[in-house]
Amino acid sequence: MARSVLIALDQGTTSSRAVVFTTEGLVLATHAIEFKQYYPKPGWVEHDPEDILESQIAALQKAVRLSGVAVEEIAAIGITNQRETTLLWDRDTGVCVYNAIVWQCRRTAPYVERLVAEGKSGMIRQKTGLVPDAYFSATKLAWLLDTLQLHERAERGELCFGTVDSFLAWHLVEGRPHVTDATNAGRTMLFNIHTQEWDDELLSMLNIPRALLPQVVDTARVVGSLRSEILGRPIPVASLVGDQHASLFGQACFDCGMVKNTYGTGCFMLMNTGDTPVASENGLLTTMAWRLSGQPTYALEGSVFMGGATVQWLRDELKMIQTSAETEHIAQSVADTAGVFLVPAFTGLGAPYWDMYSRGTIVGMTRGTGRAHIVRAALEAIAYQSADLFDAMAADAGSRPQQIQVDGGASANGFLMQFQSNILGVPVVRPMVQETTALGAALLAGLAVGLYQNKEEAARAVKPDLTFTPAMGEYDRGLAMYGWHRAVERSRGWIEHDR
Repeated sequence: MARSVLIALDQGTTSSRAVVFTTEGLVLATHAIEFKQYYPKPGWVEHDPEDILESQIAALQKAVRLSGVAVEEIAAIGITNQRETTLLWDRDTGVCVYNAIVWQCRRTAPYVERLVAEGKSGMIRQKTGLVPDAYFSATKLAWLLDTLQLHERAERGELCFGTVDSFLAWHLVEGRPHVTDATNAGRTMLFNIHTQEWDDELLSMLNIPRALLPQVVDTARVVGSLRSEILGRPIPVASLVGDQHASLFGQACFDCGMVKNTYGTGCFMLMNTGDTPVASENGLLTTMAWRLSGQPTYALEGSVFMGGATVQWLRDELKMIQTSAETEHIAQSVADTAGVFLVPAFTGLGAPYWDMYSRGTIVGMTRGTGRAHIVRAALEAIAYQSADLFDAMAADAGSRPQQIQVDGGASANGFLMQFQSNILGVPVVRPMVQETTALGAALLAGLAVGLYQNKEEAARAVKPDLTFTPAMGEYDRGLAMYGWHRAVERSRGWIEHDR
């Protein structure tokens, strides 16, 4: 009998990736294509929608060629994606009316200020589990409609709004389905996570027509078949899932209290809270984990906007490094940062601070501060930000998790993972397959087409590889976090009126 393989399309903030998996979770091939980032004004971040689409198709085709599998062996394709990034396209032509506004973009901070001033924060939090922030899709969509004067076209049903999963499904799947899944819908600030529907009160607060919105489907569900011309035959596209939710599934965090942290462009920590949405009292978000067979599972989430992107900044803007990989050796070349702290609040601070007007800060430099100290401070900043999330999660849960599962590109950095364990005081477990986001999307697709009978059977593909254990005392840990929090306070509120 011919083997079956699964493919994940992992459309991220800086690259589009495709990964071919066996049903046992082994990677047969992977291919990623980076694409350009656009920064038209300070705090603004955009992508060219054609870059997203073309790079994702090219990555898929190249990964299949590299894997050597026959197209007939591909059982299903899952799509996982950068969340909150907002696209608006013509329903007839598929052409976007504007660039994709990326989740990192802060241009809609004035919209958020208005919602807060109007007393909408409590209602938004209660219905969506989110805090009002320019991070989410709703204000980005409102900005597009207002700035381009598209309300009438939107009302007539001539336009489609979508997050990246929706955009890809519309363009890659036969019949152009206009769909999104519950995990992505839950990141728009327009979706009621309790009723599992788009919410009229949320739509009216920003004057967003319902005709724009995609149908919300389960996370594991066949939404149609891949267009035949892409790989030569139609293949079921069987999951849509936001990247962090895919990672939670790909880490087999199926029990309440299990936590994972993904080190990608940003860092995203999620804790499974089961079938009950838990309201955070410590600056976290209540979000979807996934929705299977109509049944939602919820999570607590904390978001760090600048994770691996901090290392990219060292490489691309400061020219301190040539590759991300070399940061591990450079960081280990000095005993510590010599008192230097780097707060990478280049696009504001996410959880638990939610400060849109923080900006990047380096403090504690002396005449003896060198390149290695700053590189090490950048890596440590990723761990410190994640520690803030972990502490908030422990406070909300009422108990401190005994370990944390990690994945994402920067989890390959041994120095960072060891420092993360040190600063958390718990073991950090890295899986054998670090493409956990892609694996989660693939397993969900396999679940949808019946390759796995249930999520526990799918989870057999998830295997641990390496565990980092704490090697720092409580006193030193407290001293380090004290210094970090002092540095954070100096970065906060730097831009007072971001207009």
